Amino acid sequence: MKDLNDLYYFAQVVRHGGFAAAARATGIQKSLLSRRVRLLEDRLHTLLIQRSSRHFSVTETGRAFFDRCTAILQEAEAAEQAIAQLQSEPCGVIRVSCPVTLLNFQFAALFARFIARHPAVTLELDSTNRRVDPREEELDLAIRVRFPPLEPENLVMRVLDSSTQCLVAAPSLVPSPLPSPADLTSLPSLDFNTGPASHGWNLEGPDGETAMIFHEPRLITDNMTALREAALIGIGVVQLPTMMVWQDVQEGRLVQVLPGWRPRAGTVHAIFPSRRGLSPAVRALLDFLATECAAQRRTISLALEDRLSDAASP
Repeated sequence: MKDLNDLYYFAQVVRHGGFAAAARATGIQKSLLSRRVRLLEDRLHTLLIQRSSRHFSVTETGRAFFDRCTAILQEAEAAEQAIAQLQSEPCGVIRVSCPVTLLNFQFAALFARFIARHPAVTLELDSTNRRVDPREEELDLAIRVRFPPLEPENLVMRVLDSSTQCLVAAPSLVPSPLPSPADLTSLPSLDFNTGPASHGWNLEGPDGETAMIFHEPRLITDNMTALREAALIGIGVVQLPTMMVWQDVQEGRLVQVLPGWRPRAGTVHAIFPSRRGLSPAVRALLDFLATECAAQRRTISLALEDRLSDAASP
C-alpha cells in the first residue's frame, strides 16, 4: 500500500499555495515537503506542480489529483473519528449468549435496562443451554453458570454473580422446616438432569458441617421451569437457584425446607476471547451486569432473611 503521507504533503502544499506557506502552516520542513512531492511525482510519472524560484502553479493533472487526495484524506479522518467515538461512548452491536433459565429469571430485565440506557447499542441475544465457544461463533460474550472448581480454558473470565441455591417445596408437602438433612430421605424429590450420575444434594450447614443426601427423584429434567412448576403443586423437594424462587418463598408459595443448610453455590460469569480490543459497549455491559447482580443479591438476601424471621415469629 502506498504511503498516504505523500498525499497529505502534496495536499498541504496545494492548499496553502506553495512549499514555504505549507511549511509555515504545518510545521513540516520545506525541504521535506519538496522532496516527498518530488518522489510522489516520480512514482506517478507525471508533473503535479510547476515550480521555480518565482513561480508556483498546479498542473491540470495535479488539480485532479488534489481533488482525489482531499477526498481520501477526509475519509481517513472520518475513520479515525469513528474509532474515537466508539472508544468514548457505548455503541454498536453486542453479540451475547445466555442460558435460558438465567435469562428468563434474571438477565432479560438487565439486558433490557442496559439497552434502554444506551440507545446507540444493539444487542443480539442467543438464548441457549448448550456450551458455546465465543471465538468460533463470533460472540462478544457468553454468560455461563458453573459450579467450582471451574475447568481452565483459553478464554478470559469475569465473575458477575454467585448463583446461590436453595432446597424448596410447597407448604402442603413441608408444613414446617425439617430438623436435619437426614429427614429429606422421607420426602419425594425432583432433580435436574445431570446425566447418568446418581442424584444427591451436597449441603453445607451453618457451622461449616456438610451432608450428602442421595435421593430418587420423581421428576428428572433439564428444564428448571418444569421443576419449579412441579414443586409449586407439591410433587417434591427440589434444589433450584435462589434467583428463580425467591419471590415464591417471599410470598409463601414455596418454603425453604432446611433453613441454614444450603447447596453449594454456582458462579455466574462472562467469558470472552480477550481483554485486548474489548469495545466500550462490551466493557460497559460487563460493568453494568456486575453492579446490577450485586444489587439484586443484596435485595434477595434481605427479603429471605425477613421471610425467615416472620416464619420464626410466634
